[in-house]
Amino acid sequence: MDWTEKGIWGCVTKSGLIMLLVATLCGCAETSEDPPLPNILWITSEDNSPFIGAYGDDYADTPNIDQLADQGTIYENAYATTPVCAPSRFTLITGTYANRMGTENMRSIYPIPEETQFFPKYLQEAGYYTTNNRKKDYNTVDQPEVWDESSGEAHYRDREEGQPFFHVRNITISHESSLHDPIDTLIHDPEEAPVPPYHPQTETIKRDWAHYYDEVSRMDEQVGEILRDLEESGEAENTIIFYYGDHGGALPGSKRFMNQRGLQIPLIVYVPPKYEHLAPDKERTDRLVSFVDFSATVLSLAGIEPPEFMDGKPFLGKYEAEAREYVHTYRGRMDERYDLVRAVHDKEWLYVRNYMPQRIYGQYLWYLWMAPTMQSWEEEYQEGNLNETQRVFFESKPAEELYNLADDPHTVHNLADEPEYQDELKRLRHVNKRWIRDQRDLGFIPEGIIDSLRGEGTLYEAVREDNVPLEEIIETAEMASLNERENVEVLAERLDHDDPSIRFWAAMGLAISNAHASGYVDQLLQRTDDPSGVVRVAVAEALNSLDQQPEAFKIIEESLRDPDEHVKLRALNLLEAIELDSMPAKLSSRVRSLFDEYEGTQGTGNYIFRASEKLLEN
Repeated sequence: MDWTEKGIWGCVTKSGLIMLLVATLCGCAETSEDPPLPNILWITSEDNSPFIGAYGDDYADTPNIDQLADQGTIYENAYATTPVCAPSRFTLITGTYANRMGTENMRSIYPIPEETQFFPKYLQEAGYYTTNNRKKDYNTVDQPEVWDESSGEAHYRDREEGQPFFHVRNITISHESSLHDPIDTLIHDPEEAPVPPYHPQTETIKRDWAHYYDEVSRMDEQVGEILRDLEESGEAENTIIFYYGDHGGALPGSKRFMNQRGLQIPLIVYVPPKYEHLAPDKERTDRLVSFVDFSATVLSLAGIEPPEFMDGKPFLGKYEAEAREYVHTYRGRMDERYDLVRAVHDKEWLYVRNYMPQRIYGQYLWYLWMAPTMQSWEEEYQEGNLNETQRVFFESKPAEELYNLADDPHTVHNLADEPEYQDELKRLRHVNKRWIRDQRDLGFIPEGIIDSLRGEGTLYEAVREDNVPLEEIIETAEMASLNERENVEVLAERLDHDDPSIRFWAAMGLAISNAHASGYVDQLLQRTDDPSGVVRVAVAEALNSLDQQPEAFKIIEESLRDPDEHVKLRALNLLEAIELDSMPAKLSSRVRSLFDEYEGTQGTGNYIFRASEKLLEN
């Protein structure tokens, strides 16, 4: 039997209203005792945007989530803080921004300050039984003690009688990996698939979209099983339920990318009648909500004041805050490819700031290219079959992007250069500039440099305690990315700055502004022996852009021997970006040696292996 047809789920709201009406008529609507602490259940699905019937998606088949939405509240403006799992999950578990803590880059396991505790700890202290089934992936040093149980078998049934619980159920079936092996879809018709305008209408892509919606339907079935299990436990009337996606996705061009389709998530919150005083007052709300708010909200629902270190503010519960005006999001390195992007949402607009615009959106990623859609999309590009909207993914980015979300839900029409939208552009540009400075955004200090700052402490503490010129670093990155003639002289002067991050961005700026930088080759040649390997690779990029290939290739070959793995990886990234018809023999030999050396390794080493393999295939 479908869970929507049995038990309290079909009638709980009606019965609750009847009880409330009777109590009101009796003059006893208020009771002398507060209800017990609510249970809280998080149901998290991986890699999905709001491809849900309740969000108006007619192609979706999601009856269980739709029924939950009928009973609860749909959040129309909910966003992940970054369009990929591990940095997003860091923010979910801490309530802090990953770029403030130095944990924004994919699989970079830096420690965080001791006082920054994973939020289930506070629930434990309030008497909750905390369980996580099954994924963590927090992108920092784990704090396993915050869970009474965390495993594939973790469940709230093992708590003490009467003990409230916080339980997380992670559903993995909609993860992008489910698309790596194409199948004949059984539920959705590929010919009816809602292929977005940025994808070409190939048979492979239509089949992949249908396949993905099949996985969403299977995910919905698992949601139904979780809800039936809750009902059978007798705890449904005591449990506040969150259903949400861990970021947008999953087909290429969404997950990992700073657009609406990568950042927007489905969020539905159900509050049973017993806790009506904690519930949202609408069936649908356009309130802006960010992942950074989730942990503070759970604590607030449990009557716990969120700790001061949290960046997020509760959107429900005893300590509910005013609705936020903006949602801030970020992207750093994704697996083996470097990039740096920041974005700001309000209810109407998305502003995106690209600090490495010379890198195309579609940098090759081993894992992403396992998707048949990605392979088909690239093949169509190489054959010249794409229109302007579909080609953008494979071409250089602008420094700034601006999208009107109501008119352009796929965020494919960049309005940043349109005269009539300059007021909005300037407003959101200012909001972004202010926020990254307020955060003391660590993403502007490159990996390979930032490691030397930490010492025995954390990156968060180091950038506050040491004399790190973060304002000047950010300012240099902003100038570097704009490709403006008037900035080139300042950038050339900063090649000699004491701080390596400033030298890095200065060299990157000359690479980006190569049309204006031809007079500065001598200054670049004087930095080829820079003490920072990361800076040397940036100098090589600038020299290559100024037609100084022999000097650039010499630096790259030396960098591929550097003991710092981030220096090696950056050099491989640069070689990939240059798109050589053939590599010089010395470089090719060194790339082959790296491929052999790093085969079977993990972490950054595995990324070096992947990047080497791609270059050897070219």
